[in-house]
Amino acid sequence: MVYAAIMVGLIIVGFFLLKKLSLAPSGNFKNITAAEAKKLLKDKNVIPLDVRTPNEITQGKIPKAKILNVASSGFVKGLQNLDKSKTYVVYCRSGNRSARACQIMGKNGFENLYNLQGGYNKW
Repeated sequence: MVYAAIMVGLIIVGFFLLKKLSLAPSGNFKNITAAEAKKLLKDKNVIPLDVRTPNEITQGKIPKAKILNVASSGFVKGLQNLDKSKTYVVYCRSGNRSARACQIMGKNGFENLYNLQGGYNKW
């Protein structure tokens, strides 16, 4: 009986650990807040990268941001025009597409990536 209770407990703990790991960002990027992004962007070697649609960008953007729509078929090709040695703060409207963009960028050799949590909405 005790053995069964221990096994059930281990299964439950294992389930919650797997759930937590699945929610963690995959790839080599870090999620940051708007306040952290603003501090990072004071460094002229850190580049804001807007991955929203052209329509969304008409609502405003972070100053000096490069624009590359993650939803476009040319996103991966467009990455070739970016310097992989630079640091990027990647953002979209809410932070979901930019996390996906960071994953794609990581797979394409970018190493210094930050995802703006909450996206432009939190900026």
